[in-house]
This record gives sequence, structure tokens and C-alpha cells, in this order.
Amino acid sequence: MATQSEQALEENLIRQLVGLSYKQVVIKDEKELLANLKTQLEKHNNVQLDDKEFAQVLNYLNKGNVFDRAKILRDKMQLTRTDGNILYLEFINQEFWCQNQYQVTNQITIEGSYKNRYDVTILINGLPLAQIELKRRGLELKEAFNQTNRYQKHSYSAGYALFNYVQLFVISNGVNTKYYANNRKQSFKQTFYWSDIENKPIKQLDAFAQVFLEPCHLSKMITRYIVLPTTNVLMVFRPYQYYAVEAIIERVRTGNKNGYIWHTTGSGKTLTSFKASQLLSAMPQVHKVVFVVDRKDLDYQTQREFDTFAKGSVDTTDNTSKLVAQFADDSRIIVTTIQKLNTAISKGRHQLKMDKLKDKRIVFIFDECHRSQFGATHKRIKDFFSNSQLFGFTGTPIFADNAVKNELGKRTTKELFEECLHKYVITDAIRDENVLRFSVEYVGRYKYKDDSRAELDIDVEAIDTKELMESEDRLNKIVDYIIANHNRKTHSKEFSAMLCVSNVDMLTRYYEAFQQKKEAGKHNLRLATIFTYAANEDDKDANGNIPDEEVDVPEGASVNQHSRDKLESYISDYNAMYGTKYSTKDSLSFQNYYKDIAKRLKERERDGFLDSDRLDILLVVNMFLTGFDAKKLNTLYVDKNLRYHGLLQAFSRTNRILNEQKSQGNIVCFRNLKAATDEAITLFSNKEAIEEIIMQPFEDYVDKFDKAYEHLISLTPTVDSVDDLPSEDEELEFVKAFRALIRLKNILSCFSDFSFDSLQMDEQTFEDYKSKYLDLYDKVKSNVHKEKESILEDVDFELELIQRDEINVSYILRLLAALVAAKPADKERKKQEIKKLLDSEVKLRSKRELIEKFIAENLPHVDSAAAVPQSFDEFIQLERSKALDKLTEEEKLDKGGLQQLVNNFLFTEREPLNDDVVAILTEKPKLLQRKAIVQRIKDKILDFVETFFTDIPEAE
Repeated sequence: MATQSEQALEENLIRQLVGLSYKQVVIKDEKELLANLKTQLEKHNNVQLDDKEFAQVLNYLNKGNVFDRAKILRDKMQLTRTDGNILYLEFINQEFWCQNQYQVTNQITIEGSYKNRYDVTILINGLPLAQIELKRRGLELKEAFNQTNRYQKHSYSAGYALFNYVQLFVISNGVNTKYYANNRKQSFKQTFYWSDIENKPIKQLDAFAQVFLEPCHLSKMITRYIVLPTTNVLMVFRPYQYYAVEAIIERVRTGNKNGYIWHTTGSGKTLTSFKASQLLSAMPQVHKVVFVVDRKDLDYQTQREFDTFAKGSVDTTDNTSKLVAQFADDSRIIVTTIQKLNTAISKGRHQLKMDKLKDKRIVFIFDECHRSQFGATHKRIKDFFSNSQLFGFTGTPIFADNAVKNELGKRTTKELFEECLHKYVITDAIRDENVLRFSVEYVGRYKYKDDSRAELDIDVEAIDTKELMESEDRLNKIVDYIIANHNRKTHSKEFSAMLCVSNVDMLTRYYEAFQQKKEAGKHNLRLATIFTYAANEDDKDANGNIPDEEVDVPEGASVNQHSRDKLESYISDYNAMYGTKYSTKDSLSFQNYYKDIAKRLKERERDGFLDSDRLDILLVVNMFLTGFDAKKLNTLYVDKNLRYHGLLQAFSRTNRILNEQKSQGNIVCFRNLKAATDEAITLFSNKEAIEEIIMQPFEDYVDKFDKAYEHLISLTPTVDSVDDLPSEDEELEFVKAFRALIRLKNILSCFSDFSFDSLQMDEQTFEDYKSKYLDLYDKVKSNVHKEKESILEDVDFELELIQRDEINVSYILRLLAALVAAKPADKERKKQEIKKLLDSEVKLRSKRELIEKFIAENLPHVDSAAAVPQSFDEFIQLERSKALDKLTEEEKLDKGGLQQLVNNFLFTEREPLNDDVVAILTEKPKLLQRKAIVQRIKDKILDFVETFFTDIPEAE
């Protein structure tokens, strides 16, 4: 049977949408889009607009970026009419979201830098708010994702830029369908399947359209479940988040029962709870919504995340009077700590003000409600507020099996919060690719020294004595193991790691062992640590609960002066490394130290993060093991006993989705936690879940790699045969086949056992095929502005998986210095090795011709290894000047103006504006030619900077 074409897929979808009450319209270009917008806005607002009034509307709409327009969409425009009257024009009805005008059209053509034609567009009140891009069955969804990114870059900003009002993208190849918010910063990993309330994915396009694109549901998603955080990017809810909020709202709307949400760690509970709080606070029957967290969580994570959604919404002071005042004023949402809330309702000095609220309808939302201390305060809240409703969020509920005794005895989450309103467990999240699987390695099995029992392996747990587990020899072996394998685990320090240990004494010994080896030149890892210096600093029982450590030591607490002095010394190391001034000498400075560590780990994922701010390993006892999210943390080294929810919480620090490079969370256990891991996974998912959550053994991935290699050589038996592929279709198959190998190597390289000796493919063959793969990438990049679209253009080559940070121009200069100093017999071999490296390394591709020219023309005249950097610097200066002259001549530019544009770009790292490029043209092009010419020149300027400035070292 022939594969269903993209056109047939499109026609079927439009037919289905018409059946869902969309009106089909034919709109060919922006002129017709504007005319339709006028008609639809008039209909929605029940007015007639003359041409001048509509011109005002267009000017009002044509402002800002995607985020700015999302705010304009949700606001009303004050329009001064021709007769002087004022009209408030609505672009979308948010309160009654079904009461909007729905249309569907296809193949709208917009011409920006290049002419693009979009597949299926959903118009609400005339504005394009949802864009659907289709690929024929059998093609990767990622190709549709890349296509929308290209449209955003090339044509969405053209004319009145109405396509920058798109709120949601839908991509489908018929059998797989995903949606995502209009956010250029996200990767394909941030695209989602819709699902039913039981978390069963709805992937087929027709089934997806029936539920998600139904007009009322689509507009509800746009008006209620797209969040506009202060980070200036759109965020859309995933299905399980939607169902959780809807369940809570329904519970409040129809009664006063409590409930809890079980959404696995890492699934975005803060965003879910924020939206629930926001929507509940708008309900007339609710007096206030109180979001309750532990003080430790408020210190950085919750404060940062809630401030992301509503700036200044979190009060981080310890002043309970301020909280009491918030209860009395017109604040609709209160974010507070469980400690302050407990003080407010139990201390006599606040009683008079708080008594007035006893009968008010107050909804409490508890974050991380698996925490043991919530039990007692939970009871006080219920006793005090007679008309309250309580909802809890947890990734790891408390069951009878993992309950910890407190003053009320063993209490389960169900006893405290009644019914579970929605469940989304770790197996659901892994299946949906919303969190990563774990790769768990157990390192350090022990043998008796007695010869008669030399072959006998003994489980660590069987000999888990203090003497053995805390021996100096064992500790040093573990430190050496981490030093030897850290680069492998973290992709050359691209990611950070944590090491959790059993108590503060062991932590100080680990830290000092690392520092001694650093001073001895055995590593250059950046380490930090934090712990509290009050008494009772370890987790002796490992009963599942990870104790909540206060970031500040309460007044009157028993303080271990020895551990405090140690910590002060370690903070001094931190200050010297990063130029900070933290201390344990006052509570605020210590809290700020905690926040700085959290920020340093968290903000590695942000654009513009400096490598000099990088933290490689954080050593902890309990801190940061629950509630802390950092996408660029991918490894946890474990030398402490963990169980139940404590184990899963700790492991889950590593499994946040980021990009293709982060393929799993790495867990390295120096204790035998295999039984505890299986037990925890079984408790929080099901008995069959272990193989879904824990990655397969190393040998299984070796087998997969070998099979993928066999497929590759069936397409291209030799490296040279890649050059003979007859068409782009065959080139595409090669790209996909080699990309599969890259992905598997990315996983394999994180295993301690990995080497190419384990594989059918040797390392040199891999590097040779990689060179051909990169040649095809270069070909696509150079063809990107040609009229004929390449089928390779929308393929993600996933270059981040083959980029090695340590291989750069400085590294090549060291090799060239070695080449100059080499014996004559070795020179040709070394030269060929450098050439192969230039061919295969991503970072060096743009500089390959430049370096090869230096080797051919300049290197023979360099008489010493020490002179190589200076000679290369002089060569670069000369070639840079020649390239600038060539660009000036080819594009007929003013040389001084071009130099200024380059300097500005180097300083600001922002692309030149179109008007700035036009200003340096010595011959002004016709208006219709201008966009293409300006884009070509901008691309050449960026290529010039990439070749001659990026990662080019300066000679000392």
C-alpha cells in the first residue's frame, strides 16, 4: 500500500476540523489574511470598523516579539473611533473561551527573507493562533519541528507579523502527533503528546484532532493553560498537568473534600500548583489560596519559580506578622512557609486577627506533601480553619510501607489528604519522555583477602560495617574512581554532579581528599559543599525520609563547632574560586551561600552562562537531594544508604529533560543499593516497571550499536561510498543511520566499561564516517538559502552529540607545536592525524581551510615549537584582513561601516539590524531585492566572525 501523502493528510484534517465546526476559508497571502482579520474582529466585537480605525488596530497589533504579542492577545485595545468615541476591542474571549470565531485555512504564503507556505492554520477571531505542520507518514516528527523553527526565522516576522501571534504548534506525520508552545528557545524534547485522563497517549492525528483541536478545548488551552512567565517565553501545560488542575477546580466547585496529586518528581509540579492557585483565586467562592512550602524549599527553588510566574509573589522573610497582614488584606494568593503558618495559628499574639478567618473558605495547597513534618501542622490547620480545603502535591506519596513515625504516629498521604485526584507516575513520565531513565552502576564489590576464599564476592550490605565503609583506603579508591570517570559521566564537564555521603564527618574527609589530590595536580575539578553544623547531622536510619536541613541554624540550637570551622574553611575555598564573600558567621550570609550554589547549578542551562562560573561536583549529606531541579545536573555519586521515597527523590535530581546529549540520569552507587532501588521503584510504580526506569546493561547497548553499524555499512559499505550516494534520499538514509550510531555512542560513553574494543566498529572508522556526516551538514548549511528546498534541511544533525569541548584551535596549535618539534620520520604521520582531526571535529569545521593553509604555507618556515602561537596569530591577522576586503568587494560595502558592524557584533553578540546592513551598502538595492541581499550579508558577517574570531586564541 502506498504511503499516505502529506496532501491527503492535510485534506483529511481540514475535513475533520470542518466537522468540528471550524469554518473553512481560502486565504492565499497576507493581504487576504488582513481582510479576513477585519471581518472576524468586527463579528466578534459586533462593530464595524472603517479603514482608519482598522489601520489603528493593525499598528497596535504589530508590536513586539512573540511574548509581547501573547500579552496583547489577552488584553483589550482602547480604540479611539473616527467619531471620537472610545471602543474596547477584544481579540480573544478568555472568560467564556468557547465564545470565539473559529476558522481553518491552508497553504497561506508569506514572504519574508524567503517565501514560505504553511500547511494548516487555525484562526481564532481572524488571528493565526495555532499552526499545524504535517509530514507524510514515515518521516520523523523532528523534521516538522525544524520546519516550524525555520518558518519562525524566515517569514513569521514579515509584514504585520501576524504569525507571531501563534500560541501553539501542532506537528504530525499521521501516526504521531505532538504539540508545543511558540517558544524558539525550546528543543524537540519540549514537545508533548496529548493523552487521556489515564495518561494513555493520543498519537494518531485524527484522534488528537478530535479531542485537542475541538474548538472549546483548543481555546481553553490557549486562554487558561498557556502560562506567560516573567522569563518572557510561552509555556503550555502537559496533559497530566491539565487534568490535575481541572480535578482540583472541580473539587472546589462542587464541594469541600480534600485531595492530593501524585505527579512524579521532575514532572513540573510547581507550574501545576501555581496555575491551580491562580485559577482557584479567581473563583468567587474562594476567599484566599495559600500555597505552603517548607522553608528550605522557599530559600531558592520555589522563590525563583513562583517569581518566574508572578514577580514578587513570594515573601521570603521570617516575619510572621507580614503573613498575618496578608491574611487580613485583599491578597488573593499567599505563598508562605509551613513554619510561619504554624506560628500564625498557634501563637497568642496573632490570635485576634487570625480568629476572623476561621470560617472563611480558604484553600491550602501543600507542595511536596510527602514531608514528614506536614502531619502535625496539617492537623492544626484543619482544627483552626473550619471551612478550609487542603490539596497536596507529591512525587513520592507516603504509603504504609514507607511511612515514618512522628508525634501522630505513622500517617499516610491518603489519611492526610483523602483521595488521589490524579496520578502520573515515573513510568508514565519516562514513556512520554518527560523525564529520563536512570543508568545505575554499582561500583565496589569486596573480596576476602584470605586465599581460601579469594574468589568469593561479598555484598557490601553483608559487610556494611563502619570500619570498612569509612576506611581511608576505600575513600581514596572512590575519589580516584570519580576523578577518572567524571569527564566520561558528564560529557567533558558539560554537566554537573552531586556526591551524597552518610554524614558530615565523611563529607569533610571526602572534600579534603579531593582537595589534596587537586593540589597534587591529579584533577582540576571545581568542588563545593554545604551542610548544617547543628548537632544530629546524619541520616542514621535510612528509613526513606531524607531529613530537612535548615539553611540557617535556629537560635539556641546545639552547634558542632568543629564542623562549623570546617565548613567556614570550605566556604573560603569557594570564595577564592568564584570571587564571592560568603560565611557561616551570620545567618543571612550562609543562606546566600546556599542560594549561590543553587543558582550556579541551576543557571548552567541558560544562554550566556560562563564556563568560569561552572561547578563540577557538589558534596552533600542531605541538602539538595529533594526538591532541587537543575537540568544540567546529570550524575549522582552515592555513598550513603537510601530507601523508598528518599532514594527516588535523590536519584531524580539527575533525570530532568534537556537535550539529546543528556540521554539518561547517571547514578553511581558505591554501596549495594540494588534491592533498595528495586523496592522503591516497585512501590512508586509497579513490579514490572524496573526495566522501564533503569537502563539496560552495557552489553545490551553494545549489541544495539553493532546492529546499527551493520545497517550503516549495508547503506554505505565504505567511507568513500558516502560520496557516491546518488541522491538526497540516500544521503538522508545515511544521515539517519549514522545519527543512530551517534546516539548509541552517547549512551555507551557514559558507562565506565566503554571502549571501542567492545564494538565491531573501530574508533578510526567511526571518525572517518563522522567526517562524511559533517560534510553533508556543511552541504546543507551552504544550500540553505537556495530556492530549491533540500530534504536534508529539516533534519537535526544533533551536532551536540559529537562535539568535544577539549578539541579546539588551542589544542590544534599544541599539536602543530609537537609537529614542528617531531623527528622527520614522524612528521607526515602527525600531519595526517591533524588533518583527520580537522575533518571530524565540529568546532574546527569552519576553520579547517584556514588551518590547512597555515600548515601548508607558514608552518614550514616556523623553526621552533615555541614560535607556533605567534606565527599563527600573525597569519590570522593577515587572513582576517584579506577576508574583510573580499567581503567588502563582493557585496559592495563600505569597509569602515562593515568593520564597525563586526565590532558591534563581537561586543553585544547580537546580529546586525537590517537597517544597519542597508546603511553600509554602497549601492542601494531595489526594495524587492533588499531582504534577500541583507540576509545574505548578515550570514556572511556571522560566518566571518565564526571563522576568524570564535575560539581563536590570542598569542601571549
